Amino acid sequence: MKDSNINEDPIRSHEYDGIQEYDNKLPNWWLFTLYAAIAFSVAYWIYYHKSDVGVDQEEEYQLALTALEAQLASSAESGEGGLAVGGELDDAALWAISLKEKDVESGRQVYATMCASCHGAALEGAIGVNLVDSEWIHGSNPLAIRSVVSNGFMEKGMPPWLPVIGEKKVNQVTAFILSHHQQP
Repeated sequence: MKDSNINEDPIRSHEYDGIQEYDNKLPNWWLFTLYAAIAFSVAYWIYYHKSDVGVDQEEEYQLALTALEAQLASSAESGEGGLAVGGELDDAALWAISLKEKDVESGRQVYATMCASCHGAALEGAIGVNLVDSEWIHGSNPLAIRSVVSNGFMEKGMPPWLPVIGEKKVNQVTAFILSHHQQP
């Protein structure tokens, strides 16, 4: 007597190379996932493509681009982040930034995080050179200092920081260094 055949799934009628397969039903969790994915895709298609409720990717990109352009324009007009009015960067602009407490404080924070391990917490030099004395290896004008911070000097172990921290923070670190010196 074969009681085990009562609960077995039926075997399909075809066979290939002597192999037969069961005619199993799909598990409920699998069916639920399939139907949920179909329902989600239909709702997504209606929300983003057929109704004007959702913002599509192109519109979202244009909104973000407009906001970024407005932010850059206001930053250039106010001289914030190291740019002079009109967006021109020169020695006078960097000296002006070194007089702004907000930029100097931001520069101090970046310096403490990125630079203090080599140049010391008080800019006195350790592994790196002293930044508060009057002797400068690569030039003492603000643009030369900014250039060294931006581009580094790999021959002497100074990495380029512009790709890591960005232009605004490079300008702020330069302003922090300049805040420890007298403007000529």
